Amino acid sequence: MNSVVVAVLAFFAYIVFSGSVSTYDLLTGVIVATATGVLFSSITLQNPWKTLSPRRWYYALRYAARYFTIDETKAHLDVIKRILHPKAPVNPAIVKVPFDVESDYAKTAIACSITNTPGTVVVEIDEEKKVFYIHWIDAKTLDPVKAREEISLIFEKYSKKIFD
Repeated sequence: MNSVVVAVLAFFAYIVFSGSVSTYDLLTGVIVATATGVLFSSITLQNPWKTLSPRRWYYALRYAARYFTIDETKAHLDVIKRILHPKAPVNPAIVKVPFDVESDYAKTAIACSITNTPGTVVVEIDEEKKVFYIHWIDAKTLDPVKAREEISLIFEKYSKKIFD
């Protein structure tokens, strides 16, 4: 079952990124997806039934829509303002930000969301202490709880619903 789920997900990713549904691309997609499913199913999925949950897909789509329209836009505008400001107002710091998710996928989704958002980058994940160390271009606080609210809480909220 894991192989089939991984193959189907790989096929859809292949078709989306190729941008084509020609016979060649569909055939190539099936071959690549089948190989991907067979080779990587044992290391990519522990519970294939999670991927079939409409609730998880709903939150994934909602998260993507929010991330690309609200979170990214706000962060880009903030960085643009700093670039164009004559005195470049920055207050950089590495802050410790706790997280409360369990799966590696959720941790990775949060870390990638933080890093892809301009002005922040995850420099380390301490899984034992359950914290991210994040370089923040304009550290509004060094308090871990407040930094979590500012930086990662919304990403964590969605990642938990999608992956945990």
